[in-house]
Amino acid sequence: VQILLKLWRNGFSLDDGELRSYSDPINAQFLESVKRGEIPMELQRLVHGGQVNLDMEDHQEQEYVKPRLRFKAFSGEGQKLGSLTPEIVSTPSSPEEEEKSILNAPVLIDDSMPATKIQIRLADGSRLIQRFNQTHRIKHIRDFIIQSRPAFATTDFVLVTTFPNKELTDESLTLQEADILNTVILQQLK
Repeated sequence: VQILLKLWRNGFSLDDGELRSYSDPINAQFLESVKRGEIPMELQRLVHGGQVNLDMEDHQEQEYVKPRLRFKAFSGEGQKLGSLTPEIVSTPSSPEEEEKSILNAPVLIDDSMPATKIQIRLADGSRLIQRFNQTHRIKHIRDFIIQSRPAFATTDFVLVTTFPNKELTDESLTLQEADILNTVILQQLK
């Protein structure tokens, strides 16, 4: 295990962890072990008898500044099943949530015409469920996303079906013509 010990004016930190005060007896014991060239018991327990590489950085001229959190990618293994973008089959968190997204809808529905529900999985991980008439066009889905999430107004994105994966490039098609009635649509950023 690779561990970075950073010495600051007002304490020390391990890797990008919290500041640990020099005056705390446990921390003083930790530093004494390091000064003697030993691996502190805390780190020995951490690696369960494995090898520890302890590097040090001297920042004693500076006050500790909490580092910004960095994104750490998933480091485990994954198993791929089926298509690259699987069909998402799920239910809303609650009926109230589904009704709320429909009631706040900026889409005008003609109740005398056939309607459909489209679930939209947004690139930010959230989802929207909206009723549309079958005669609405794919462009109306794009407009609905932008009205619901104004942050996407300046973002370049495409709409994709889940299975089979197909980018919906002709936004003038009706939902019926595009064969996307009662489906899940994915928003993908370009």
